[in-house]
Amino acid sequence: GFSKQMVEILSKHGVAFSSFDIFSDEEVRQGLKTFSNWPTYPQLYVAGELIGGLDIVKELEASGELDTICPKAQKLEDRLRALINKAPVMLFMKGSKQMAKCGFSKQILEIMNSTGVDYETFDILEDEEVRQGLKSFSNWPTYPQLYVKGELVGGLDIVKELKESGELLPVLKGEN
Repeated sequence: GFSKQMVEILSKHGVAFSSFDIFSDEEVRQGLKTFSNWPTYPQLYVAGELIGGLDIVKELEASGELDTICPKAQKLEDRLRALINKAPVMLFMKGSKQMAKCGFSKQILEIMNSTGVDYETFDILEDEEVRQGLKSFSNWPTYPQLYVKGELVGGLDIVKELKESGELLPVLKGEN
């Protein structure tokens, strides 16, 4: 009951948190009580420091202090913008630079590697939120997706067209 209330409060405030089931490890369960000098659960920690139990969290919520103490979960749009701008040339694909996990990703890697331009990749199979969110964010329904300086260039077909027309290298270098 108390743990459920704690999770509801943290979720309601958009707090980025993870949890540990104290019933899964009796040594941790008992050791944490001694370590924290706090006899009950749940216990909330921020950056390794004990904030307190449910009663303290409720007080912090009532006073408005909870929002200043706890780290917020990053909004998906902000996260996508940060990923798109992680490198000047960013490729979202199935797999990685080292190993493509689909034919289209393999083809785009071959083209990218032939340009000699440095680029980073993000494996959309590792993060469903990014995989679905980027489709909406970029208004581009398929992968791979290539970005240069935070702007969508397009998918494999567009990259192939740019390569054939001789425009790919200038685009990758941000020259147009």
